[in-house]
Formats: sequence, structure tokens, C-alpha cells
Amino acid sequence: MKQLVLDLGAEPVLTLDSFEVGQNAEVAALMRQFEDRTSREHFAYIWGDMGAGKSHLLRALGAADRARYISPFSIESEFVYSPDIDLYLLDDCEKLSPLAQIDAFALFNEIRANNAFMVCSGAVAPAVLPVREDLRTRMGWGLIYRLHSLTDDEKIAALTTAAAARGLTLSAGVLPYLLSHYRRDMSSLSEMLDALDRYSLETQRPITLPLLREWLQEQAEK
Repeated sequence: MKQLVLDLGAEPVLTLDSFEVGQNAEVAALMRQFEDRTSREHFAYIWGDMGAGKSHLLRALGAADRARYISPFSIESEFVYSPDIDLYLLDDCEKLSPLAQIDAFALFNEIRANNAFMVCSGAVAPAVLPVREDLRTRMGWGLIYRLHSLTDDEKIAALTTAAAARGLTLSAGVLPYLLSHYRRDMSSLSEMLDALDRYSLETQRPITLPLLREWLQEQAEK
């Protein structure tokens, strides 16, 4: 069955605290050091599958003081070094256009010259990243980590804990069904949990598998 992609409204605020660590404890600890600017390394590159949490980490860091989140589609001025910013977060590096790659190369050099910090992310390791060679080399300057996706059991455990924190009781089968019929990244699954909570309150019914199927069907028909 095709997985549903639903619009659940505004995106939640992403923080390092809301990142589900799983097998990524070392990466999570490193991101804390970059947030506090206590890392001995000034550059880091994280890579992994879609939905592993790369953008979550970079966007969370981008909300810190004196930090700037940069997507491959950011305007040219976002790639320009500023003395007011000492932490740069460059996301989805495999999507950088040829012009953006030139700007990113210059930004790397400025960050290093000014002893600032930078975390980059990509779908693959720097050695095979489809960008110009000089930029690829710079992305390998610092620490390189692969971000591991949560296993299904880890996702179910994390969502069960989140539901309990909200005072929700989920019937057996609800979470496995979500993993099979909905987007599998934790951000989307957490949003879905909030939506189910609201729907349960509106209908004054417990969150069961029939309720979930009914809600998904209603959303698909809108």
C-alpha cells in the first residue's frame, strides 16, 4: 500500500533534546559541543539515509545564538561569512548547485581563517559526494560520522514513551500500522501522534487501530 503524505500543519520546533538518539549517542554529544562551541574540532560532516535526522540536528543548531542554517537553496548572501556568526550549518550538500559550491568553498576558507565552526550534512560520505573536488576535500577537514536511522523497535519505543508523556494510551497495532502506512521519519511520526491525540479528543474515542484507519481515510479524501 502506498504510504500517505499528509499536511499536518506547522512544523514542530526542532531541538537537540527532541532528537531521538538511538545508535547516535556520539554524534548527539558532538552536536552539543558545537552548540556550546566547546568542540576541539571546528568542522564536522554527518551523513546518512533520508529521515535519519540530519536536518533535524542542523536546524536545531541553527536556532542557537550566533548560528546560521544554510540550505542548498539559500540566497547567495547566506553563504557569505559574517563576524556576527560563528556557527554555520550547511545541509543537503549533495544538492548544491555549481554556483552554490563556489560560494560554499569560499565560506569554508573564511570559517577556517576566523576560527569559527561548521557542520555539514549529506546523503553520502564526503569522499563520494557529487561536488567539486576542492569542496569535497574541505568537507573532509574535520570529524565525519554516519548517522544511523532508528530501527522500527526503537521508533516504537520512542513513540510509546512520547505517548505516555502526553497521557495517551495507544491500542496494540497502532504504531506498527503507522510505520507501515505513513512516513517513517520521527518528526512526521511525532506530528501524527499529536494529530491522533486531537482527533481522539474531538471524537471522544480512544486511539485504536480502527480510529487510526478512519482518520487516515478522512485525510486522504480531503
